[in-house]
Amino acid sequence: MRCTDWHARLTAFLARAARSEFRPGDLDCALFAAGAVEAVTGLDPAASLRGRYATLDDGYARLAALGFADHVALAQSLFAEVPPAMAWPGDLAEVETAEGPALGVVQGQCVYVMGRRGMGLMPLSAARRTFRVD
Repeated sequence: MRCTDWHARLTAFLARAARSEFRPGDLDCALFAAGAVEAVTGLDPAASLRGRYATLDDGYARLAALGFADHVALAQSLFAEVPPAMAWPGDLAEVETAEGPALGVVQGQCVYVMGRRGMGLMPLSAARRTFRVD
């Protein structure tokens, strides 16, 4: 369930993330997406992972220990998939980047993505799949 003030909370989260650096275990693409979910719903789906790894390989190993192939599989287990054309602001999107599959946050016709160079934008048309955050 979305918080009544989810839009303001998400906007504030994205503004903070835009000024932050990519850090595995703190602010990588998976934890960026989880932080957006927390802003929208008040619940952090990655609370058990946050701050518990320092490299992406270790993060993937922790996901594998939980039974997930990757961060996208975790998102898929938590949220219903919807067609990209039906995605709402605050939903999650899987996009392909030069660094591999990434989870981003839908905002209108754009997807915010956290990569090694910081936060960037991709068009929603680049989304392979989108997941409804309710």
